[in-house]
Amino acid sequence: MSRTFLFAGGGSGGHISPALAIAERLVELDPSVETVFMCSTRRIDTTMLAEANVDFTPIPGAPFSVRPRGLARFAHSWVRSRKAARAEIQDRRIDRVVAMGGFVAAPVVSAAKRTGTPVTLINLDDPPGKANRWIARRCDHVLSAIEITDHPRFAERVVGMPIRSNAIASASARSCRATLGLDPDLPTLIVTGASQGARSINGLVAAMAAAEPDLFEGWQVLHLTGAGDESRARAAWENAGVTATVHPFLHGMGAAWGAADLAVSRAGASSVAEAWANAVPTLFLPYPYHGDRHQHRNAAPMVATGGAVVETDVIETDANVALAGSTLRELMRDRPRLQSMRAALRVRPAPDAARTIAQLLLDR
Repeated sequence: MSRTFLFAGGGSGGHISPALAIAERLVELDPSVETVFMCSTRRIDTTMLAEANVDFTPIPGAPFSVRPRGLARFAHSWVRSRKAARAEIQDRRIDRVVAMGGFVAAPVVSAAKRTGTPVTLINLDDPPGKANRWIARRCDHVLSAIEITDHPRFAERVVGMPIRSNAIASASARSCRATLGLDPDLPTLIVTGASQGARSINGLVAAMAAAEPDLFEGWQVLHLTGAGDESRARAAWENAGVTATVHPFLHGMGAAWGAADLAVSRAGASSVAEAWANAVPTLFLPYPYHGDRHQHRNAAPMVATGGAVVETDVIETDANVALAGSTLRELMRDRPRLQSMRAALRVRPAPDAARTIAQLLLDR
C-alpha cells in the first residue's frame, strides 16, 4: 500500500536540500512512496524544488516577531498556512509529516496535530531554534542531524546531516573541473555563501584579489555569489586578472566540491556536511547575525578533526581582510597543510544519514 510523506520546511537551501535528500532515499527504498513538499514563498525554495521536479506547495509562512507589525504578519500568515496545510494533509491523505524545522514547518505541524497525523522533526541546528523547540513538543519523534550541546535529551537519536546524492562528487577532481568548464589541472578555490550567497564573503575575496592578485597565481576560483552579486564579482575577478568562474548558485554541488582543493564557506549545517562528505579543506566564516552562533557549533566537529578552520565574519571588508584574509592567505600558500586537512577528513567519512532517516520513517 502506497504511503505519502509531506515534507515541511523552507526559507533557505539549508532546509530544502536535506528534505530532498531524505525524499530521494525514501523512493529508492520503497518505489511506491509518494512525497510532497510545503515550502516558503522565497525564490530559493521554489527554484530548488522545481529543479528537483517534485510536487510542492508554497505557503505564506512568516517568522515570529514581538514587534506589532511583525506580529500581525506572523498571525495572518499562520492562519493561512495552517489552513493550506490542513487541506493538503486531508486531500492527499498524508501518512506522516516530516518537519525540517523553522517558521515554515510550525503551522504545518499545528495542522498535522489537529488532523491526528504523525510528525517527525529533523532538527538541523545546534542549538535548536524557537520554532524547533515548539515543534518538538508536538512531535511523535525527534531526530537531530548534529549533537545538541546544551539540550542532550532534545532528540531521541543523532543521525547525521542528510545529503543529496548530487552534492557528492561522483568523479575525479579533473573530471569535476572539466564538467564545470574549469581548467582540469589547476588547483581550485571554491567561494560560497550557500544558497543565498554571502555579501561579506564576496566582498572579502574581491578585496583580496584587488590588493594582492599574485596570491591567486596558480589557482582558479569557482565563486558562487548568490542572486544579485554575480556581475559585481565577475568584474572584480576580471579587473584583478584572476582566473574565475562565477555563478549565483549551482543545483548539483557535487561537481563543485569534487573540483575543490580549498573552500571558503558559510557554516550552515548542510554546507559543513557537504564539505566533510567530499573531504574538502574549508575556511568557514559563520553567518554573523545569529545571536546563538549556531553556525560556529555546526563547524566545530569538522574543525576538531583538523579538516577546517573557523574565523569570525566581522562584516566590514577591511577588517575581514586583516583577520579571515590572513588565514585564507596561509592556507592557499601551504599545499602540504591542505593535503593533511583532506586526509584528516577522510579518516572519518560522513554516514549516509538520508538513508538512515528514510528507513526510520518507513519502519514507523
